[in-house]
Order: sequence, then C-alpha cells, then structure tokens
Amino acid sequence: MPFVSHAQNAAQTTAPATAQATAQVAAPTAAPSAAWTVARTAPTARLRHVPQEFVHKRVGAEVLLTGWAPAGEDRVTVTARWPRGHAFYAPVSGRHDPMLLAETLRQSIPLISHALYDVPLGHHLIWQHFTFEVASGAMFLDVGPMNVELRITCGDIARRGGRLAALTMDIEILRDGRRLGTAHTRFSSHAPAIYRRLRGDRCTPPGDTAPFAPAVRPALVGRVHAEDVVLAPAPMPVPAPIPVPAPHQWQLRVDQTHPILFDHPVDHAPGMLLLEAARQAAHAVQSPLGGAVFPIRFESAFFRYVEFDAPCLITAHVEPTAYPEGHLSVSVTALQEDNEAFSCRVTLARATP
Repeated sequence: MPFVSHAQNAAQTTAPATAQATAQVAAPTAAPSAAWTVARTAPTARLRHVPQEFVHKRVGAEVLLTGWAPAGEDRVTVTARWPRGHAFYAPVSGRHDPMLLAETLRQSIPLISHALYDVPLGHHLIWQHFTFEVASGAMFLDVGPMNVELRITCGDIARRGGRLAALTMDIEILRDGRRLGTAHTRFSSHAPAIYRRLRGDRCTPPGDTAPFAPAVRPALVGRVHAEDVVLAPAPMPVPAPIPVPAPHQWQLRVDQTHPILFDHPVDHAPGMLLLEAARQAAHAVQSPLGGAVFPIRFESAFFRYVEFDAPCLITAHVEPTAYPEGHLSVSVTALQEDNEAFSCRVTLARATP
C-alpha cells in the first residue's frame, strides 16, 4: 500500500491516508514565471506564538514558523524565518532551496488546524494535493536569515461531527512585501480511531529500521552527501535478456535515520520525502537544459501510502510541453505494488547568476 502525505503530531507517531486521494493536481500553466512583484498591503495584526507541537516537529531548530495571526474569516497570516544555510535544504545556485518553502507550507497545515480550527493533537492530517511556485529572482541569499510571510485563505471546508474533516488553502508568499510565490493545497483530518481503521495493522511505526538501498551518485541528483540522496539504482528488470536498469528509473531510498526527513517515527514514507524524490529525479533527467538548474514549480498529488516493506519505483521523463527558453518540466511518478502512489510535475529553470 502507498502513501498520502500528512502533517503529524510531534509527540505521536503518525499518519496518513486512504487508498485514494480526492483531488488531482492542476494542469500546468503555459509558462511558470511567478514574477517578483509588489503585493497588496495588508494590515499587520499582533502575532501569536507558534507552539512547537503545533508544527509536528520534535527538533526545535527545525521549526521555521515564527508567528501567526487571524486575518479575517477563514484567513490567517503566518510568518517564518529561513536560515541562510541549512543542513539539508542547502542553497541552490546562490538561492534559498525551494524545498524550504515546501516545508514552511507543510508546517502551516498543522498550525492552522490546531490553532484556528481546534483540531486536537494526535489527529492525522493527510495531504491530497499540493502545488507551489516560486519566483527564482526573489529567492536570493542575503547576509542573514530570510523573513517570509504567508497570507493564507482557507476554503472548501468540510466538517464531520463538528470537527474539521478537510480544507483547501490558497497561499500568497511574500518577502519584504513582494511576492515570492504562490501555493495551493488540500488536506484532510482524521481522528486516531478512524486512522487506525484506515491503516489496519500498518498504523504503528516499525520498531526496527529496515536496511536501505545504496544511493546513486550525489552529483547526479544535485546533492553533495550520499546520506541526503533519496534515490537508489532501480532493480534489474526480471526477466530480461540483458539485465540493465530502465532509463530514468530508480528505487526510493528510505533512510529512517535521516534527521530531517524522519524527525520522528512514522508508519509510512513522509510527503516531504516524496517531494524530495521528485526534485532529485527531475534534476537527474534535466540534461536538455545543461548546467545548473533551479526548480520553480511543483504540482503534486498523493494517492496512496508508500509503505516501508515493499520497493517503491520512481520514474521520471521530460515532458514535451513547449516552455520558454531555459525551462522544462519533468513528470515523476511513484509506483508501489503496481499502484500509483504519488505523482509530481517539476518545472525547472536554468539557473542564472
């Protein structure tokens, strides 16, 4: 069985999803640009503290959110601070790693659920789909940490028994009052008893860490250290007259000891691991652009859990869609036990100084 991403209680092991997600990812835009423009001004409210347990992180240093404040009915402002350097989400071509934005948005899901909609700690939050886009010119590194503001509007809200069951978030991301990017996501919320029924005997994190496959060459996927690589060589096709791996195909490398991707025990592959796999796969096949590249858009959908006890095959191919010079899109899928668990379209841009 496969995975559907979720946000999770730091004190509790975790979570996610049903066999099928309810929403598909949006179609790609013609030319993902996300120009760095001045955004409309919004009144600033007194920011409230972000409890660490509300972002489902056990390591305090990994909490990116710094404050939040209601901004109207089903609207909220969230602030975050990105370090100039990060042990895992390191700078890319002189810019902040877009995955810092993905993690910031992931942390905002449990924060809003607990703080704004009174979802109890221990409920399981399940990603259904997640799209975000950044303006690469606005991601430049400064001399110190970078302050980010999220303006979030919640809609399509569903409730079950008076509790939040699902909602959609539309997010405008700002840096110094200028638009850094946009995002759109939907997730669902499940009480522990419901989650146990959904997951059956797989709702408990494995007690022992299973061995994981060796990493591909780090430079192939835009990494420096082998321990940060989440792709392994694909298994040899069987039967095959000449046993060679399929092109642009890998096995998901699940290292449950990784301090960032596995901040706390979980019972399936986390959503951020799958997004990182999509990013690394896209980097590996981006040869038509040549040179350094920068991911500017992710369009992802989560269909099933990715389990720990079966291989997960990651496949990537460059899409033939016509994009402006210096751009291309790579379609990535995760397949486990012949079921599609996850899909992501990653748009890359040639990195310019």
